[in-house]
Amino acid sequence: MGICFIGERNFEHFILEYLEPRPGNFVSIEDGKIMGTHKGWFLFTLGQRARIGGQRDAWFVVDKEIKTGDVFVAPGTCHPALYRNSLETDPVHWIAQNPPADLLRDGVMQCSFRFQHQMPLVQCQITLNADSTVLVTLVKPVRAPTPGQYAVLYKDDECLGSGKITKLGLSMYKAGEDKLANFRRPVLPDNESMP
Repeated sequence: MGICFIGERNFEHFILEYLEPRPGNFVSIEDGKIMGTHKGWFLFTLGQRARIGGQRDAWFVVDKEIKTGDVFVAPGTCHPALYRNSLETDPVHWIAQNPPADLLRDGVMQCSFRFQHQMPLVQCQITLNADSTVLVTLVKPVRAPTPGQYAVLYKDDECLGSGKITKLGLSMYKAGEDKLANFRRPVLPDNESMP
């Protein structure tokens, strides 16, 4: 994997040239079992394959605990712990300078959302908070939204604006919604596929 502004380099080697390793554990989200060790939580992003030595099946990063250095993982690319149906942003940068009139009037609005360039749009409801942050509630859960990425909001084909994702709602696993019928059809980025 590469980083756009440094070219095709090994991400782990590049980062460890500048940051000291901070060893930690890969911990199963399902039972708390330590699955292996890593060189630093900052080397992983949500949704990324964890590549844990000695594991036969693929495990994916679902959460990180910065204080302890633990990276929580789940088996399989479609595990419910990877999916969220709500998130919060910092104050949104509105293309028209101000929030849409119906959002100002009603405090909520139906629109569409994405957090990756080629991701299909997902229907959502946004709620404008008093501090200008936005709560995004999705019609279908999406895989691996991550704090630091941008939630981009659309009404039809018009981009309304965007805000940096600051907080994620409960995962479908933690919320106990992994048995819901709508989970069977999650929204996947174009380069992902259901097993």
